[in-house]
Amino acid sequence: MAGGKLTPRQKMINLMYLVFIAMLAMNMSKEVLSAFGLMNEKFESANKSSVETNAGLLTTLDQKAAEAKGEFADAAVTAHKVETISKEFYAYIGSLKGDVLKGFTADKETGKLPYESMDKGDNIDNWFTGEGYTAKGNEIISKIEKYKADMKAALADKKNKYGTIITEIDKKFDVSDVKNKEGLKDKYLAYHFKGFPAVASLAKLSAWQNDVQKAEADVYSAALGKAAVAAASYNNYKAIVVLDKGAYFQGEKVTGKVVLGRYDDNTKPTSFTLNGRPGNIVNGQAVVEMTAGAVGEQQIAGQFTFLEDGKTIPLTFKQPYVVVPRPNSATISADKMNVVYRGVVNPISVSFAGVADNKVVASAPGLSSAGKPGKYNMNPGAGTEATISVTGTLPNGDKVSDKKTFRIKGIPGPTGTIRGEMGVVKGPKSNLEIATIGAKLLDFDFEVGLDVVGFNMKIAGQPTVVVSGNRLNAQCKQVLSRAGKGDQVTISEIKTKLVGAGSYLLPRTAPVIYEIQ
Repeated sequence: MAGGKLTPRQKMINLMYLVFIAMLAMNMSKEVLSAFGLMNEKFESANKSSVETNAGLLTTLDQKAAEAKGEFADAAVTAHKVETISKEFYAYIGSLKGDVLKGFTADKETGKLPYESMDKGDNIDNWFTGEGYTAKGNEIISKIEKYKADMKAALADKKNKYGTIITEIDKKFDVSDVKNKEGLKDKYLAYHFKGFPAVASLAKLSAWQNDVQKAEADVYSAALGKAAVAAASYNNYKAIVVLDKGAYFQGEKVTGKVVLGRYDDNTKPTSFTLNGRPGNIVNGQAVVEMTAGAVGEQQIAGQFTFLEDGKTIPLTFKQPYVVVPRPNSATISADKMNVVYRGVVNPISVSFAGVADNKVVASAPGLSSAGKPGKYNMNPGAGTEATISVTGTLPNGDKVSDKKTFRIKGIPGPTGTIRGEMGVVKGPKSNLEIATIGAKLLDFDFEVGLDVVGFNMKIAGQPTVVVSGNRLNAQCKQVLSRAGKGDQVTISEIKTKLVGAGSYLLPRTAPVIYEIQ
């Protein structure tokens, strides 16, 4: 194309050829820029879903911690540390995306950014100076290192459980110098961002946010994982014989059920044997029906068989019962559950086999008559156990007595609500400003009233506001006014009182999140 004297016609042909080549390059460039834009959309969509999923996992973990305590309670403490660390770093990356997007405006109709025009990367030139970093560049590296250090500190006590997560965080956020294609070392930020189109940098930052969300989800899953699997495994179930009464007269038919410890009708065994013979299964419960033997201690024994992960899991059970010629032991049971709860009225039924209810007297600290024979109300006080003593008068005037010890437990921690909704509640800021912060007790069999007397409100990047009462105060509304669409408001440290229980505060109330629409 060059050399020699060219005719005007040849010059025109050469010029058209160059224009053609340039047009091809421009088309290819637009395709690449659009591809980066689509990649960024995928990351941002995944990030939005991850935020909601992680909030749900954390709520589940808090509920487990309130119900089962133990390992779940320790895991919940760790999880909330990780939540705070992750939200802070996620928001910081979001601020970097804001720097990248300066000067670019999304289409009002489609909401899409002008990807094909985002071919320059000069918005973040202030990260670099020569071969090094500016103050802004050093700030970014410092924030990455702080995120890694904070995560390691939060997970340090459980290295065996979270070791692979720590390793993955170290790998994905390794800010060491990177060897380029010429074999020379580039600074980390320079290698990944310097000179790149804005849309490419935007996609890279969205990928960082995705990595943060994944690490957070991995922590929550690990916290729930092994303990949840262990709790769900049939190996940890206990088969329990529940007879209609505790003692039987000679020759009387023994009736009752054999159930699993979880009392779950959906848990159905593949087979059941009772005293060596096939038994009947109804609604997940094995029905016991046989004739009582001689006077003295007898035994009900058998086996459930379950299928788990393709393997047969046998669960054996063995339960003694006493056959007596006349009543000599009391049957005492809590109407609602096998423990009594402090702070509420626990209905108690008391009976003595073979003795009329009006001839039975029960006594215990906090126990009072409910107005009907055999029916009592228990209001347990201090301590961890309550013993109910029972005396029955037989038709011949003889006295028989027995006693039963119950565990005393506190009411489990409730779950926070906004306008009666739990988890992640969505709506405009105006709804939150007038909303009532409340609490609910999940899977609790008693009717109780709950009052919220205080809480903390937190929006990422803004100070925490401590509130007395159950509504947002003026300071909350001031902080809320600076929040934008998509921001999440965390209501935590919710202080909940039991109505009618004086100053008694319930255990920790699980937080609730409000996402601004």
